[in-house]
Amino acid sequence: MLRYRVTNAEGKRVEHIATIGLVREFPKDGDAWREVDRLGLGVRINGDAPAPGRVLFNFLAEHYLRADFGADSVRPKSATTISHVEHFVRAYLVPRFGNEIAEDIKPLDIQRWCKSLHETVGLAWTSVAKIRGVMSRVYKVGILHEHVAKNPVPHVETRSKTDYKAIVITPSQTLLILKSLPSPLHFTLVLTCAATALRASEILALRWSDLLWDEGRIRISKRWAQGQDGATKTEASEGYVPLHPVLAAHLRSWREQSLYAKDGDFVFPSIKARGRVPLSASIFVADHLRPAAKMAGVHIEDGQRFGLHNLRHSLSNWMVNKAKVEPKTVQGILRHAKIQTTLDLYTQDDGDETRAAQGEYLTALGVPTRMVQ
Repeated sequence: MLRYRVTNAEGKRVEHIATIGLVREFPKDGDAWREVDRLGLGVRINGDAPAPGRVLFNFLAEHYLRADFGADSVRPKSATTISHVEHFVRAYLVPRFGNEIAEDIKPLDIQRWCKSLHETVGLAWTSVAKIRGVMSRVYKVGILHEHVAKNPVPHVETRSKTDYKAIVITPSQTLLILKSLPSPLHFTLVLTCAATALRASEILALRWSDLLWDEGRIRISKRWAQGQDGATKTEASEGYVPLHPVLAAHLRSWREQSLYAKDGDFVFPSIKARGRVPLSASIFVADHLRPAAKMAGVHIEDGQRFGLHNLRHSLSNWMVNKAKVEPKTVQGILRHAKIQTTLDLYTQDDGDETRAAQGEYLTALGVPTRMVQ
């Protein structure tokens, strides 16, 4: 028997009883509660608020998508972030856990599933870690709104280190790429990206009014995603990057040639769309940047990632390893929230530098150039 109370027409709380089944059919409380959920009694009795702790994960996930991306969200999410999170929830989490009681899901089951996503489905560990993070967030929002009382995800272990190693190009290779781009639009786009380390979405969103000539800097306040302006990737991404006089001269030259040179026009417009939107980064990379990079001697295997973002990696790597720029300064240019991101993901070991460092040690050690054994 399920006993519950409802408010009658006179405003008094009265007890009602619903028959669930026989004890031999449901010997444990958990079995009986699952039958309650299967019959939909929790929803019928409580309306849109099922009894705390007895909600299905599907309910919790859909509630999260409404609550964390609506008026209650602390920081508005970009269209790209919303799309990615909805994909993780509906393509992975709900199909696997949707019909299970949220509070009955065990950490070990989640961990085994996460491992299978990598080994069987073929997802990178970084993607698996993101899915784990979204699942944890589902529970946190559920706890905040008192739908569940505990979160099993913090006990789950996954790997988050990526195996991806970005292709880094040298300044001389970048120059060869620039020389092979006859279009002033494409030339200036690559030069600006290489010198500022702007993300592709940020550079596409630039209008001429964002170039603060007198101040010697470029304002970054938005990014272009899914055909419209959106918020920057993170709060740290919003700010300014330097505009050196050499880069400024090339941008001024391009503005004099561009058909769309008003303050509100895109700096790198789509000629086909008559300047209404910026050019397509994916088409530019496939048709122009990758072929130019291969001609410049950059080794790119079929299917290997290479695009405007590699220019961002390359500038960071060169500044830290070759120019000996302070990592904190490089972090400011890349606008990373954490300096560890700059050092771990955007800077690779430099063979010349590591050999030179080893040589300094050997010199200090007093080992002669040639030692006869």
